[in-house]
Amino acid sequence: MNTPSVMLSAQRIQFDAPDATARFGLIALATDMTSERDLYRQLPQDNVAIHVARIAYENPTTPENLRKMGPRLTEAAGLLQPLQPLKAICYSCTAASVAIGDAEIRAAIEKATGPVPVVTPTGAARIAFSTFGVIRLAVLTPYTVATSEPMAAYFAGHGLDITRFECLGLEDDRDMARVSGDTIINAAVAADTADAQALFISCTGLPVVSVIAEIERRIGKPVITSNQASAWVMARLGGFGDHQPAQFGRLFQQALPADAFGEAA
Repeated sequence: MNTPSVMLSAQRIQFDAPDATARFGLIALATDMTSERDLYRQLPQDNVAIHVARIAYENPTTPENLRKMGPRLTEAAGLLQPLQPLKAICYSCTAASVAIGDAEIRAAIEKATGPVPVVTPTGAARIAFSTFGVIRLAVLTPYTVATSEPMAAYFAGHGLDITRFECLGLEDDRDMARVSGDTIINAAVAADTADAQALFISCTGLPVVSVIAEIERRIGKPVITSNQASAWVMARLGGFGDHQPAQFGRLFQQALPADAFGEAA
């Protein structure tokens, strides 16, 4: 059998504009089973791409194990550098954002990528609270008490009055990804208080986005979650100011404040 000759096509190549696709970076835990799906569901379906780098992580979810990711962030972000310019890079771990620090995460990522908007779930949540004028907050996490306590201190340190803080006591984020919607709804309603202006549900691994609207219906106030707040900030940074999917809560009806990243620093 003769080997056919390979010919160079005479077709003139045309390229889409570099900004035809809004590109985002995502640094996800090696054990994360939720963030990618949630972000794609909440961001506009057309002309959006999420480029994912995984970062090594070992359970159980403790402050000590979460802090171990700090030195690994620059290497993970470096895997996204060839894809620049990116609209933003999201580090998708709420508890680790508390344990490591928003500013430290931003510095570690920018060491590899140069200046780029860095979204953390905690920083995005704080922007959301500010947008709603929230100063009294109820909180639900899937973590243990020991892992939840630094988060309570984090929010209190940023001027928020925590009216109630409840946790589910789970140690493995792969278990957190399998918590049922009914469990989340019932736990969220139980964690709310009459004087709280909003409810925050933590954890990028917890599959909350499908039940946000139902929880808001039951408690009659805004529900902010880790992946929802991150997706909202990313959508606005990507230029999708009119993206308002009602099924993901009241937050998507809000504009991103012009000084948002100054507030979250």
